[in-house]
Amino acid sequence: MGGVKARFSIKIDNKLCIKTKRISNLYWKREIFAYMLKQNWKKILNYVVGPVLFIVLAFSIYHKIQKQPNLPKSWEAIKEAFGAHYSLLGLMLVLMVLNWSLEARKWQLLIRPVQKVSLMTGFKAVLSGLSFSLFIPNGMGEYLGRMLYMEEGNRLKSVAVSFMGSLSQVIVTLVVGVIGLEFIMHAVPSSGLATTGLTRFWLRALSYAVIIFIGFFLLLYFKITIFVNWFEKIPFVYKHRLLIDSLKEFDRTLLLRVLLLAFIRYSVFIAQYVLMFYLFNVMMPLKEAIWSVSILFLLIAIVPTIPIAELGVRGEISLKVFSLFSSNFLGIVSAAGFIWLINLIIPALVGSLFVLSLRIFKRTELKASKTN
Repeated sequence: MGGVKARFSIKIDNKLCIKTKRISNLYWKREIFAYMLKQNWKKILNYVVGPVLFIVLAFSIYHKIQKQPNLPKSWEAIKEAFGAHYSLLGLMLVLMVLNWSLEARKWQLLIRPVQKVSLMTGFKAVLSGLSFSLFIPNGMGEYLGRMLYMEEGNRLKSVAVSFMGSLSQVIVTLVVGVIGLEFIMHAVPSSGLATTGLTRFWLRALSYAVIIFIGFFLLLYFKITIFVNWFEKIPFVYKHRLLIDSLKEFDRTLLLRVLLLAFIRYSVFIAQYVLMFYLFNVMMPLKEAIWSVSILFLLIAIVPTIPIAELGVRGEISLKVFSLFSSNFLGIVSAAGFIWLINLIIPALVGSLFVLSLRIFKRTELKASKTN
């Protein structure tokens, strides 16, 4: 009787084992099919997303150029000015490359706690972000473009890091801008600034407001760890703390290096404007030129704009500031238009070409998942 029970038990166990194997095989077939389908979709997206984004970005840049005011007059003035000054055009291109290389180096240093990238990858990421920022407002396009060059899992972490790079540039812009405003108000009475009580009051209020913001931004920049620890006490932020934990790894030496790079980049901007003033016969003393440009950057930083209207706003503010020292209105608008073209539009076009060859899912990621 015991032998019959044993044979019966073995028979049942064999049937269960066969059935389990069938279920297991079916499960793994489904899993393999789902995996292969996922990889095929990744490959399709890799070869489709880049060209589609390039078309969208190229059309957006073209549309942006067409919508700018005074474009024909400025373009004619630019062609006439550069007709006999090819060397200055070459110098401006060199300064443009230096400008965005400094920004790439800033991003490379800041992103290191999250992921190590080469300077060339940083350069591509920065220009791609610039191309996105032309039609996505409030700097979000810049962050999106840079995220695409990060590995999966690190992309959202890069947003907080990129914010620190932007903050360093804002700090330099505000500090130099408020110094320029004080210089123009007190050292250059002929500028016409602060000649009436009401104007003096508003300019003084602007200076005090900017100084307050400088103090807050410096505290945020150099004491970012304290702010991160404070924000992590918020339940929602605590759940996603991995996205901002990398900010705790910034030491004072690194932050000072980034701030120095931001200042050098700011100096490049100033040099570009001084060169353009010379080229378009916008005559003013060098000191007034430098400090008035710093005021221009200060006003652009605090006046909210949308990308489509940026050149119009930049040209209008340029006229208000530089007309205090020069009556060459066409030269002022042309200088602002050319700097907008060479610092934003041309790099954005290059960035859109980088996007064209972009692969959202890296080959290493595909190989690793295939091995797994």
